[in-house]
Amino acid sequence: MVQSIFPSLTPADSVLSAYDLCRTSDIEEARSVGERLFCKNAIYSKDPQFNTRVNYRRAGSLGVGRMTYGGETIIDPDVMESFSLIQVPIRGREFIESDGKRAVFESDQGVVLNAHARTRIQHMGDTEKIIIRVDNEVVRRQCQQHLGRTLQKDVEFKMEMALDTPDGRSLVQMLAWMCDVLSNTDKLSPLLSTQLESTFVGMLLNSQPNNYSAELCEDKGHSLAPSFIKRIEQYIEEHAHEPIAVGDLAEHAGVSTRTLFSGFRRFRNISPMHYLKEVRLRRVHDELLQAQASSGTVTAIAFRWGFSHLGHFTTDYKRRFGETPSETLMRS
Repeated sequence: MVQSIFPSLTPADSVLSAYDLCRTSDIEEARSVGERLFCKNAIYSKDPQFNTRVNYRRAGSLGVGRMTYGGETIIDPDVMESFSLIQVPIRGREFIESDGKRAVFESDQGVVLNAHARTRIQHMGDTEKIIIRVDNEVVRRQCQQHLGRTLQKDVEFKMEMALDTPDGRSLVQMLAWMCDVLSNTDKLSPLLSTQLESTFVGMLLNSQPNNYSAELCEDKGHSLAPSFIKRIEQYIEEHAHEPIAVGDLAEHAGVSTRTLFSGFRRFRNISPMHYLKEVRLRRVHDELLQAQASSGTVTAIAFRWGFSHLGHFTTDYKRRFGETPSETLMRS
């Protein structure tokens, strides 16, 4: 399936050939590479043909690779905390179990391994695949932009990915183009990286069934939010650094507080003050990524954005971004 759409671009067997990350017949070395790219894992193989090969490149927050274990191999990874892994076959077969669900990865069927799922993979000999690592936060943010509201749960995709449907073929063709760009472009500009990330995630949300598919596909002409909600959202974005009360929002919108709450509940599935908190959490996150790590930095930034109870703030922040504020600061 994948092989048939690659010849006009970069042949599947040559994808990312200039970005050779690993070639080893040592199981411990292969395990170490998997831990660096994905998460802790255990690998079991007695096949004399075992020979791990990984070609891999980053594009913004995306990680795109081509990999094989050569011989028959069992991979038992820890849960992936902050990203999902999309696998599209070049050839061969894998038997995959994820949170009690089983799928066969072969020919015209790829697989999505969601974050937080317990997964076990039986990789058969002479199997090779394209892998795409996608950060949850990127998927969540783009889904929120499409829906016009904050998500209360992460996006969770159906595990089986049919590649012989119109949606599946479109996704694979987009992936082929992305692999061609990554294989043949030496330097990726930030603009190109952002375009690759946005285009692929948008296609994934549109093509692969997920827990928001019905809402993403519904006719928005019959469910557009009232203009006062959009005015409030804009007001919050522009004034999030200022003290804001519910009465201020209602007065700005020219509606009662009851109408304000019912409108947000119906069209955004949250309260207006919850929306304000989400905006302020994003601002804290952005500042922490730019800040210099020092004692008191997290506290100072949190207080500046109105979070006076550090315990509640840390809990909300970790729920939103999958890591503590201090962990974000250390990555800055």
